Amino acid sequence: MTHENPRAAPYFYADDCDLAEFVAITSSRLIAAQVPHATTVEANVPVYEMSSLGRMLDAPDTRRALMAEWAQVLSDGSGVLKLKQAYEDTSSIDAATAIFHDIISREKAANGKGADHFATAGNNDRIWNSLQKLCEAAPEVFARYFSNTVISAVSEAWLGPNYQMTAQVNVVRPGGAAQEAHRDYHLGFQTDEVSRQYPAHVHRLSPFLTLQGAIAHGDMPLESGPTKVLPFSQRYSAGYAAWRRDDFRAHFEAKYVQLPLSKGDALFFNPAVFHAAGANVSQDIQRMGNLLQVSSAFGRAMENLDRRGMCEKLYPVVVALKKDNKLSAAEVTALLAASAEGYSFPSNLDRDPPTNGLAPETQQALFHRALSENWPEAQFKEALAKQALRQRA
Repeated sequence: MTHENPRAAPYFYADDCDLAEFVAITSSRLIAAQVPHATTVEANVPVYEMSSLGRMLDAPDTRRALMAEWAQVLSDGSGVLKLKQAYEDTSSIDAATAIFHDIISREKAANGKGADHFATAGNNDRIWNSLQKLCEAAPEVFARYFSNTVISAVSEAWLGPNYQMTAQVNVVRPGGAAQEAHRDYHLGFQTDEVSRQYPAHVHRLSPFLTLQGAIAHGDMPLESGPTKVLPFSQRYSAGYAAWRRDDFRAHFEAKYVQLPLSKGDALFFNPAVFHAAGANVSQDIQRMGNLLQVSSAFGRAMENLDRRGMCEKLYPVVVALKKDNKLSAAEVTALLAASAEGYSFPSNLDRDPPTNGLAPETQQALFHRALSENWPEAQFKEALAKQALRQRA
């Protein structure tokens, strides 16, 4: 069954998505009156000069006013904002850059090329979990880097207090190819097959659980390939189904905008904005960005469970029940949904890289694979142990 209006559908499927509606939505315009605190509006992206606006963050009333404007931009406005001189003093960025280059060198020497999201492995240099690695390597640098009140305020503007910070460094060298257009975590990191299983209201919810940002670790002129974004694209509710379609990606390529960044600038956007890292066509610019993915405090379960231990206990039981035809395939799926971990994250992506370009194998998927391949119990327990080891911090 198709739906002429995907926003009214109980589920979103790629074939049902309406390109004409998407084109109309992304043809909107942001006017200066809608963003009174912005210094300027560039290609529908409001630019905030934090060297002068930063003092607004010192008083509760003005801080809330600025944060409310940012939240409105991220939700119903263009979905993207640029914070110029988010780091007015860039000495902590320079110090962190040196440490990140050292980490990249050591990891490449140890592991070679690693997997990446939405780009071919090896095109970029990636540091998974750059947050923890920076803290472990140089806690004083980390303290100066992440004591930034601008980053804190924009994170709280979208997610509220008690958010969870994660970060991944990405370096695109001269000649590095662009990514394909995509949406981001959560549903953007799922395959189309998995994404379509989530009802429409979860598609609408997903962007409110994460804030995506990038801190420029050096000047990023357009030829270096700063992030390509399509303003207002987060307003298309079915976008997590649509972004893989060739016609939607073609519209993105025809209409995306890029803003140059200077060292210390930050770009933040709703994770539902269609975006992609640009191609670095420069001769000598090593484009480094620290990519922030900030998560809502509410993305946690109430209790801690030993799901690995539960899986070990259940496996021989499920095998026996299936052999005796006492569990249907649907009942097995229901049982594993109540017991095994069904989500790939959080994980240690250095040891547990994406298996399909998007996400690592889940515990549930491992359990199903073991059943389908008739693994002996010892093999399943060993696989669970290895998976747990890969996921550990």
